[in-house]
Amino acid sequence: MKPLQDLKIVSVEQFGAAPYGTMLLAELGATVIKIENAAIGGDPARKTGPYYLGENDSEYFQSFNSSKKSVALDLRSEEGRTALNGLIAKADVVMNNLRGDLPAKMGLDYPALSSIKSSIVCVHISAYGRDNERTARPGYDYLMQAESGLMDLTGEPDGPPSRIGAPSMIDQTTGLTAAVGLLAAVLQARSTGKGCDVDVSLFEVAVHQLGYAARWYLNEGHVSERQQRSAHFSVAPVQTFPTADGWVFIMCMTDRFWGELATAIGRPELAQDPRFATMANRQKNRDAITEIVDVELKKQPSSTWLDKLGSVLPIAPVLDLASALDNPFLKKTEMVRTVPHPAMPGMRVLANPIKINGKRLEQTPCSPLGADNAEFVGVVSTETVRGRK
Repeated sequence: MKPLQDLKIVSVEQFGAAPYGTMLLAELGATVIKIENAAIGGDPARKTGPYYLGENDSEYFQSFNSSKKSVALDLRSEEGRTALNGLIAKADVVMNNLRGDLPAKMGLDYPALSSIKSSIVCVHISAYGRDNERTARPGYDYLMQAESGLMDLTGEPDGPPSRIGAPSMIDQTTGLTAAVGLLAAVLQARSTGKGCDVDVSLFEVAVHQLGYAARWYLNEGHVSERQQRSAHFSVAPVQTFPTADGWVFIMCMTDRFWGELATAIGRPELAQDPRFATMANRQKNRDAITEIVDVELKKQPSSTWLDKLGSVLPIAPVLDLASALDNPFLKKTEMVRTVPHPAMPGMRVLANPIKINGKRLEQTPCSPLGADNAEFVGVVSTETVRGRK
């Protein structure tokens, strides 16, 4: 039995943020009924390439929608709205990632839905929130990285601002944040019998990722800047280093780790060198450390340093995408697995990173568009499924 087996979520969602959050919950056992806009042929992610899985499905779409049910409705029609309200009456949560001004207009917030079910939790993911002058503005992941300061902190000091390399990182972090808020609100609703609205915005989540860099500026006026070789803002040596055949990332977050590195590279005296003996001095003299360590690490390939240092200090190889996903360690831990899809029986996917009692969570592909209409809303007319009134 999965831990969220008694949780039912109805989600009016598309693309990345809400779908990522509800996917994690679906894989944990929640019944997630994905409401797709029948008027436009479902979630636009189904048509996002370049790799498709038959008609009206894609690998991009499945990356955000594992283990969900699909119900296609035209919410502009009376029949579609009646079907949605019937689903809500049996659900714990209604989620959406619509533009901030739309939930109230569409009657998807708690004031509107509490008359259907007083314990319903309404979760809203929007670009900028639902209570300010940007409520009606659309927004996407990369815009949030730009305005939050994240792009300005990413890349080399002499290069242009850069987005985080992984696709949809703010979308996914926002979906995860919303999932936490959702679960907290459900616990409260089950205790009190009263639901609520839960709001999470892409912009605020992006700003929140600034972490201690934000705290330093707000309290000390310190402006963190991009560091060479992806170095830590205040601890050294914590950065990339070249080897004979590639790069490694080393993190000497403590005096002990620095001593271990100095010994491993055949320079134990460095640990006692006044320039490097304290964390503050190592940061002040980081360029000198970099020059010394570079010379020694370039003498051996990455594999040698990983074998030598892996058990004594934090070190990792810097891999390209292909090498990262072909990493034998992922196979050993079953982080990459096969989940058969009708159009691709051998479809390989990333596993949910959560384990329960040491076991990976089972995953299934999301249903085809509207495949679950009959099960969840009865026989729905072709006109409604296609978005016709």
